[in-house]
Amino acid sequence: MTIDDAPREALRGGPRELLRWVATGAAVSRADLSRLSGLSPSTVSQRVEALINQGLLEEAGAGRSRGGRRPRQLAVPTGGAVVGAIDLGAHHARIGTLDLSGRVVQGRTLPVRIEDGPEAVLGTLLAEVAALAAAPGDPTAAGTASSATGSTTADGAAGALRGVGIGIPGPVQHATGRVVSPSRMPGWNGFDVAAFCADRVDVPVIVDNDANLMALGAHRMAHPELDHAVYIKAGTGIGSGVISSGRLHRGAQGSAGDISHCRVVADPAPLCSCGNAGCLEAVASGAALVTALRDQGVSVSDLTGVLRLIDDGDRHATALARKAGRAIGEILAVVVNFFNPQVVAIGGRLADCEPLLASMRATLYERCLPLATQTLLIERVATSQDIGITGAAHLVIDHVVSAS
Repeated sequence: MTIDDAPREALRGGPRELLRWVATGAAVSRADLSRLSGLSPSTVSQRVEALINQGLLEEAGAGRSRGGRRPRQLAVPTGGAVVGAIDLGAHHARIGTLDLSGRVVQGRTLPVRIEDGPEAVLGTLLAEVAALAAAPGDPTAAGTASSATGSTTADGAAGALRGVGIGIPGPVQHATGRVVSPSRMPGWNGFDVAAFCADRVDVPVIVDNDANLMALGAHRMAHPELDHAVYIKAGTGIGSGVISSGRLHRGAQGSAGDISHCRVVADPAPLCSCGNAGCLEAVASGAALVTALRDQGVSVSDLTGVLRLIDDGDRHATALARKAGRAIGEILAVVVNFFNPQVVAIGGRLADCEPLLASMRATLYERCLPLATQTLLIERVATSQDIGITGAAHLVIDHVVSAS
């Protein structure tokens, strides 16, 4: 059993949780970790020493005495090791380096053409990540975005690359790192992303679906205390990630949470990119809204244009957004009744579409059992261009910790 497969209860006080407590400031000493975990001081000390030997923790001087010897303070190194992250989209990719606490050190948004194929796209992005890891950040730009490049940086430190996490906008067989029958990704089917990247960087490469990485990043940033959650990514396409027992749940082959091809409309229904008709993605995605408006004679070129029409109160676009929200809500109602999560959060560009969100929320309350929605949080994923690379980084950090 790997650390990803272990139940949450069995992981209390495990290396990953010890690292998280130090990274979040909940603990600054071995005594704090012993108190939080309930483990004996000797067990905590052994696990901390292992993390220090791996370069995942460091001792940062002596803390305040509480009547005895001053405790040695613990910290996550911020000026050394970093992890690389790639959040790939159809037209843009967000790349970055993050420290071992999951904090963004540097980030950039780059234009891509997914149709150029995996070798060209991934080769370019890996080279960019390696360059970020090798170069110090710009301390004058901390926490800001450049209008020219979209770059951000948290400090000026460069560090040794410990791994790379990659999010793919299509189905991924997580165990192998292969892309499986993706929509709108010509030339990517069956491509072994993990093997291709491993030949180009001498560090572990972890590959997953982009919705899973959004879910992991959002969960770690907003609700790490919750055990069960569903995160929806609604943009040009639609996907979702599932958190179960505090861990990312992928299912047997890695397709857990793929709601995009659940059927919501009977015949006659729009044809989906998967070849079936009436799928959620064919009805409620950003691409579907663009197509539906064009069919009604409305001149719109992309999702940005759709959202602009909705903001301007266009009745056709607003009606379609509400219809899309109902469709998403109908599928999520089944998920909520079956899975009983504590939170349902929607991210992606459509999360800012108020008519869609209101319609989705109303449908959930209408279709779900009262017990399932009694304490259910329904909210937006915190807006952040770095949510995907944050999830990718945590994927790598978890792998590094579990291997320590």
